[in-house]
Amino acid sequence: MKRLLTIIGARPQFIKASVVSRAIKETDGVEEIMLHTGQHFDANMSDVFFNQLAIPRPDIQLDIHGGSHGEMTGRMLAEIEKALIQHKPDRVLVYGDTNSTLAGALAAAKLHVPVAHVEAGLRSFNMQMPEEINRILTDQVSDLLFCPTNTSVQNLENEGFASKPAKVIQVGDVMQDAALLFAEKAAAPADGELPEKFVLATLHRAENTDNPQRLSNIVHALNHIHKNEAPVVLPLHPRTRKLIAEQGLELDVHLIDPVGYFEMVWLLDHCQLVLTDSGGVQKEAFFFGKACVTMRDQTEWVELIEAGANELVGADQQKIVSATSKNLGRTVKDTDHLYGGGEASQRIVNELVKANS
Repeated sequence: MKRLLTIIGARPQFIKASVVSRAIKETDGVEEIMLHTGQHFDANMSDVFFNQLAIPRPDIQLDIHGGSHGEMTGRMLAEIEKALIQHKPDRVLVYGDTNSTLAGALAAAKLHVPVAHVEAGLRSFNMQMPEEINRILTDQVSDLLFCPTNTSVQNLENEGFASKPAKVIQVGDVMQDAALLFAEKAAAPADGELPEKFVLATLHRAENTDNPQRLSNIVHALNHIHKNEAPVVLPLHPRTRKLIAEQGLELDVHLIDPVGYFEMVWLLDHCQLVLTDSGGVQKEAFFFGKACVTMRDQTEWVELIEAGANELVGADQQKIVSATSKNLGRTVKDTDHLYGGGEASQRIVNELVKANS
């Protein structure tokens, strides 16, 4: 029996782990230990996902959150190292690009425990993003790199991985597995009556929320769209809500509290357009056939831009409004199966079994 230590800490990782862990359970010869760093710690952003997605309760709960990037990552690194020494896994599995991802990968690498990285090879080419630093460094210390797209494979080849002792595999995107698996469980948010037709917006990325001018531009664009184009439904994280208030800005849109995954799936399925600065939500919009307007200067999911499913507008108020007006109600189709067609989780587990045999 091979022992796998899975490290998670943030909302997207809970969703990804839910489908991979399901595949692990159905596979003989692999024991999974789940470690939750606590990076997302409030009930709406953490516990609800474990409940909804039927993820086993973490075997190890670190409860590490808050503080600077360096402080948080350092505390995680120390505690994950202790867990690795205690449980002696044959491999560590990490997801995405959070501080939890990097801390898990570094702790494992320093103890010579092999690392597998789900969503390897993604690049925004913006080193101002903490996530970009996390994903680059995690890839560098991983020996199994599970890439979601052909573009991510090419990124690693461009960085010289063809000559490194690591295996790069295009497996598809586990988020599509999750979308297909959980769509039937979608439920409307219990946060009051929602408009029949609406734009779904998300706003949380530090490059927008921590920049007063960008945040102001986005808030004014959302207000304009809500008043003149279509109602805007915005599940707003407490941190973003606080920053908006501190700047004296007012959001005149349909605000709701952060939602669980099933509620987010419902919103994606019922909206007319997605307006976001999230990485994962760009793909989720595509999974549900919705056009997406992305309020960032770069995206890791360049294939969505090339396919005409996504439009980058940065934090330019006029561009946000114009792109929303142009794309409102437009549907998109996954004719080329860009993200693996829902089989990524099983491909990952198959490779984990082979690597540990």
